[in-house]
Amino acid sequence: MSNASWGAAAAATWHCLTGCAIGEVLGMVIGTTAGLHNAATVVLSIALAFLFGYGLTMRGVLRAGLDLRSAFKVALAADTVSIAVMELLDNAFVVAVPGAMDAGLTSALFWASLAGSLAVAFLLTTPVNRWLISRGKGHAVMHRYHHAH
Repeated sequence: MSNASWGAAAAATWHCLTGCAIGEVLGMVIGTTAGLHNAATVVLSIALAFLFGYGLTMRGVLRAGLDLRSAFKVALAADTVSIAVMELLDNAFVVAVPGAMDAGLTSALFWASLAGSLAVAFLLTTPVNRWLISRGKGHAVMHRYHHAH
C-alpha cells in the first residue's frame, strides 16, 4: 500500500468526472426535454454517466493494445466505485435543490444546480479516489496503460 498523492487522486477524479459529466448532463437534458418523470431522468443520467465513464476509460486502454473484454474489465475495476460515489453525490445534490429538476433547460437554476452538483461530486470523490489508489485499486489499475500507446 502506497500513499497516493492528492494530485494523482484529483487527476483520477477529473478523468472520472469527464465521463460522468457528459452522461449526467446528456441524461438531464434528454429527460427534461422528453418530459420524463424526475426519477426516470435521474436513472437515465446515472446510466449514461456509467456508459460514458467506462467508455472513456476503455478508449484509452484499447489504444494501449487491450482487447475489448480486457478493456471492459479494466474500466470496471478502475471506475465503478468512483462513478458510483460521484453519481450518488451529484444526483442527491440536484434533487435536493428546490425546483432544480423542474426548472427547465432555459433556467439558470437548472444549469447552476447541475454545475454545483458536479463540483460537489469532484470535491467529495477525490478523497475516495485517493484512498482507492493508495490501495492499488480504482484508477491505479489503469496506470500501466497510460503511456503504453
